[in-house]
Amino acid sequence: MAQIQHVTTGDERLREYLGLRDVSLRKLLETERGIYVAEGEKVVRRAVAAGHAPRSFLMAPRWVDSLQDVLATTEAPCYVLDEDVIEQLTGFHVHRGALAVLHRPELPEPAEVLAGARRVLVLEDLVDHTNVGAVFRTAAALGWDGVLLSPRCADPLYRRAIKVAMGAVFSLPYARLGDWHAAPDLLREAGFATVAMTLGAGAVPLDTVDQDQPLALVVGSEGHGLSARWEHESLVRATIPMAEGIDSLNVAASVAIAAWELRPSRLTP
Repeated sequence: MAQIQHVTTGDERLREYLGLRDVSLRKLLETERGIYVAEGEKVVRRAVAAGHAPRSFLMAPRWVDSLQDVLATTEAPCYVLDEDVIEQLTGFHVHRGALAVLHRPELPEPAEVLAGARRVLVLEDLVDHTNVGAVFRTAAALGWDGVLLSPRCADPLYRRAIKVAMGAVFSLPYARLGDWHAAPDLLREAGFATVAMTLGAGAVPLDTVDQDQPLALVVGSEGHGLSARWEHESLVRATIPMAEGIDSLNVAASVAIAAWELRPSRLTP
C-alpha cells in the first residue's frame, strides 16, 4: 500500500514535480533520472497497469479514495496537497488533480518492434509533443503495430505527449533509431515496403498504395516535411489528394487519414 503523506509546498520530496511546464528542463531532468510524469487519473491508471513502476504520486485529497486500487499495488509514497497548491507548485492546472512520477521502462530494439508487425509508423524529427501524442493515439486506435522514432523526435513519455495520447504510449510498442542513416535498410531487410508521405512531384494518391504487404508509413517534421533522402529511399511516395487551394495538412491529421486508409485488414468495427 502506498504511504499517504500530507506535505507542504516547501517539501524537498516534491522537487520532481516543480516547474512541469519548462520543457527543456523537464527533458533534461527526466532523461537523466530515468523518470517521467503522468497526469490525470486515467493516464496514471494506464501507466501502472502497463507495468511501469511508480516512484511517487501527488494528488488532491479527493483523488486518494478514487485511486485506492492503484495505490494498493505499490509502496511508493503518495503526497497530498490541495488542488490550488498543486497548481502553484507545478506551474499549470493539473487535469483531475492527480500526478505520478514513474520509472522509464527500457525501450525495445527497433528489430523487436518490427518482428511480426504488418503496419508501423516511422516519424522523422517530429518535435512537437502534442503531435507525437496524437500520432500514437491514432496508431493505437487503428490497429497499427508500432512506431519507430528518429533521434530528434519528441519524447513520447513527456507529460503533454502522454496526455494527448491518452496513455497509448504505454500500449503501443516503439523504439528510437540510433542510426537514422541505416533505417531504410533496416526496414527493407525486415520485409517492409516504405510509404513516404510527401507533397513532392511524382507522389501517387494514397488510396492507390498496394496494401497486401507489410507497410512502414514514413512522415516528416512539422515544418519541412520529409527529408529528400527518405523520399528517395522509400519504395512509394504518396500524397493525400486535397481540394484546390489547400496545400497541406497538419502532420497529426495527415497521419490519421493515412493510418485509416492503410489500416490492417483485421480491424473490425
